[in-house]
Amino acid sequence: MKIVAAIVAAALLALFIAPVVIKLNEIELWIVAGVGYGLMLTDLVQSLRTKDE
Repeated sequence: MKIVAAIVAAALLALFIAPVVIKLNEIELWIVAGVGYGLMLTDLVQSLRTKDE
C-alpha cells in the first residue's frame, strides 16, 4: 500500500509542477523543479525502506 501511495504522490507532484514549468520555459525553473522532484523521490525511497512502528 505504501508503494501505491508513493507512486500516486510522485505522479501528482509531476502533474502539479509540469504545466508551470512548461508554460514559463525557463532553464533555471526546469533545474529547480528537477532537483525538487529528485529530492522528493529520494525521500520516498528512504521512507519505503524504513519499517513502520
